[in-house]
Amino acid sequence: MASERTAGFSAPTWLTQLGFSSWLLVGFVLVIVGLIWLLGETSTIVMPVVLAAVLGAVAGPAVGWLEQHRIPRLGGAILVLLGLVAIGVLIFCLVFGGISAQSGDISTKMNGALDKIQGWFADLGVDNTQNAKQDVQRATPEIRTTLLSGVAAGVQGLKSILFFLAFAALSTLFVLKDAPVMHRFINRHMGVPEPTANIVTSNIAKSLRSYFLAVTIIALFNAVLIGGAAWILGVPLAGTIAVVTFVGAYVPFVGAWVAGGFAVLIALGGAGTSEALIMAVVALLANGILQQM
Repeated sequence: MASERTAGFSAPTWLTQLGFSSWLLVGFVLVIVGLIWLLGETSTIVMPVVLAAVLGAVAGPAVGWLEQHRIPRLGGAILVLLGLVAIGVLIFCLVFGGISAQSGDISTKMNGALDKIQGWFADLGVDNTQNAKQDVQRATPEIRTTLLSGVAAGVQGLKSILFFLAFAALSTLFVLKDAPVMHRFINRHMGVPEPTANIVTSNIAKSLRSYFLAVTIIALFNAVLIGGAAWILGVPLAGTIAVVTFVGAYVPFVGAWVAGGFAVLIALGGAGTSEALIMAVVALLANGILQQM
């Protein structure tokens, strides 16, 4: 009798579905953890390839345009790659070279701004700002070192930045040269009809190009507006402010605010309170209303 009751027992449908869903969730989490572990172990190869894929999607049309003008695809890929390298070297020299050459002036202006801010707090009866000021003063001369080391630290798992750059350049060359072949291969293996896959992959590449084009336009707009305002107001290091503003636009969310704060502090320490207030208003307008327009 007991065996008959046991044989007739069946779990409720909702419990069966809950158990099945729980195991699916466990499997999904394990797959994600495994992928993250695999990417971490193979980051030396994966990161340059990802960078090459993005650069290939963005700069690929330039190779196609050169090919239409009777330049072999390999030659066009080499020319475009050399152009990308030249742009990267130029940005590196402008940012890190400029900050390195003017680190003394930057430190002086920052200290002047901190002195004024400390004076304002003292007038309000706040006397515990001295330690904070000393900490910032000690950190200011290390800006150049932090920026330079941050580039190396940002690429984790790599034994050499030179290897990363060389492998990324080589991968980018192959992506630029063989982009049509890769595009057709991906379309055939996406598991959907090839015309549909072509629409998806083409739109992804177009979205990447549109994104970087829009970010570059915004970066130029902010750099000209904020750097021009600094120059008109007589704020020192207007060129450095423009360069920092341009590069900061490529850092999502925080880049624009950091660049704006840098401009305001330089204006406060090198020009005056009214100039700093005007720079703050210009930075807010540039990164808000005017940028949206």
